[in-house]
Order: sequence, then structure tokens, then C-alpha cells
Amino acid sequence: MPGGDAGEKTEKATPKKRRDQRKEGNVFQSKDVVTVVSLFGSFYMLKLLFPKIYETVRAFMIDFIGYAGTVTSTSQGQINEMARMVVMAVVQTILPLLLISVVLAVVATGVQTKFLVSRKSVRPQLKRLNPISGIKKLFSLQNMIELIKSILKIIILIAVIYNIVIDDMVRVVRTMDMDITMSGIFMLDMVMKLVIRICMAFLVIAALDFMYQWWEYERKLKMSKQEVKEEFKQTEGNPEIKNRIRNIQVQRARERMMQSVPGADVVIRNPTHFAVALKYDADRYGAPIVLAKGQDELALRIVRVAEESGVAVIENPPLARGIYASTNLSQEIPQEYYGAVAEVLVYVYKMNNKME
Repeated sequence: MPGGDAGEKTEKATPKKRRDQRKEGNVFQSKDVVTVVSLFGSFYMLKLLFPKIYETVRAFMIDFIGYAGTVTSTSQGQINEMARMVVMAVVQTILPLLLISVVLAVVATGVQTKFLVSRKSVRPQLKRLNPISGIKKLFSLQNMIELIKSILKIIILIAVIYNIVIDDMVRVVRTMDMDITMSGIFMLDMVMKLVIRICMAFLVIAALDFMYQWWEYERKLKMSKQEVKEEFKQTEGNPEIKNRIRNIQVQRARERMMQSVPGADVVIRNPTHFAVALKYDADRYGAPIVLAKGQDELALRIVRVAEESGVAVIENPPLARGIYASTNLSQEIPQEYYGAVAEVLVYVYKMNNKME
């Protein structure tokens, strides 16, 4: 049915719609990509910073236990001092990892969204509170995909952890006899091995999610043929109205041109196809100028107005065609026509003098 075809969204989104959607904060991104980048980056930095973190924690424990052992009674100042020591230890060990995680998340999101910052996307919307819309979203394709991804992630996580624990079970038990530093390094290597395997598996999921999110985003942006037409009308203007305005402008320009014909010195015609009205004012112009010109029906109108106004009409087909093709309205005629036009004007002036 024609009505159904008009409403079917089969057309790719126009640049204008993409810009409008971007202004609304509706951009394409995959959260799984952000998760993988943040997870892998944070644990990799943890491995690099582990010696520093270990030394910081070790120094903190020595200082804190030593300070606590000298305290016989607690006062507000001593409590504040112990709190300060705890805060400093947390800042030196945890804060760098948190900052790195935040930076990686921002960068991963920014690369996908081209660092878009839109206030409209964070404005409260009453339609989000609609319980019916919320129930519909529970059974939407998007939520079903997210559910499948979550189940898949859990299965992969359990499988990877199980394989690593089984492989390293004996060495995990032996860490009880190791130095605490060696034990920590071993456990960190084990955790990094776990993280790398998880990230590799999640990277595949993130890549699939990236392609799916791109496909879903493009699908939602699609427009119907009618929407494309309406947008074209809004941006370029209604073609019918533009044509009507253009016709009116042309008509008015012709009317102004026809009004100038009575002021011409001569009209040169060919004999029905072309006509040009010329005027020579030595005080204002260096050569005769074209007051009006036309072809076919318009040429006949120029001739008729000229005859009604008493303007001389001369037949000279080559001259009429040449001036028509080479000269615009209100322009001086080209130099190559000076001689021919001068002869015509002299003839017209003599004819007018005889008539007087």
C-alpha cells in the first residue's frame, strides 16, 4: 500500500538528522568497549604500580602499628593523626588506580562519541517515569541482547577462573611457605593471567557488541521517504513555492524591462526570433546599452511596445542575434558591434529628423 511504503523507514539518515541527534546526546557507543579498556588498563597499571603499592602499605603498617603501640590513652588529636595516616595510605595506593580507571573510561567513551558533551541527554524526562514504557522496555530486543551478554560473561568468567585455579592449585597452596613479597607477586601474576584471559574473551564480546550497537544505532536513525521530503522542504524550501517565487521574480523583471522599452533609441530585431532595445547616452555611457532583450514571444512583445511608443524598429538579424547572445541587460554593447550600431543610430537619427 502507498501509505505503508511512505511510513516505512528505509532511507539512511540525512546529515541534518545526524547533527540533530548528536545535539540531543543520541550518539553511538558500546559500553562493553569501555568496560574492557577500563578493566585491562586498570589491572595492567596495578601490575606496574604493585611494588610501589607494596612499599606504601608496608611502611604504613609499620608506622601505624608503631604509633598505636605508643598510645596509652586516645585523645581527639591522636585519633585525627591515625585517621590522617589511613587517608594518606589510601590516597597513595588506591587513588592512582581510580584516576587511571576514570581516565580510561572517559577516553574510551570520548573516542566513540567524539567527546560529545550534551546537556539535553542528562535532563530529566517525564516519559522515563511512564510505567507502561518501562514494562515495554523490559521485553525489548535491546534488553534481551543485554541479558544474553550478561549470561555469556558470567559463563566465561566462571570457566576462566575454574581453569586457572585448577592449573595453579598446587602453587597456590605453596604460597603459604613463601615470603610475603614473593607470595604477593605470585598472586598478582595469577590475577593478571586471569584478567588477560577474561579481557581477551570480553574483547570478542565487545567487538560483537560494537558492531551490534552500530547496526542498531543506524537502524533507529533511518527515515521514511516522507520524512526525507519534509526535511528537504524545511532546509531547502518547498520546491513548488521556490519555483513560484522564481517565476514571480522573472515576471517582475520582465515588466520592469518592458517599461524601459519606450525610452530606447532603437530596437533591432531578427525579425521574429530576437529583439534588443538599445539606448545611447553620451553623458552617462561610453557606448550604447541594452535596455531590453528577448527571444520569440518576448521579442515580439518588445517590438510591439516599441512600435506603440514610437521607437524605431530596425531589422538586422546578425546584429540582433550577436548583441542578444553577448550582452546582458544594462550592459554596454561589445566593441565589435560599435560600427554596426553606430550606422543604425545615425540612420534612426536622420529618419527622426526628416519626420520632424
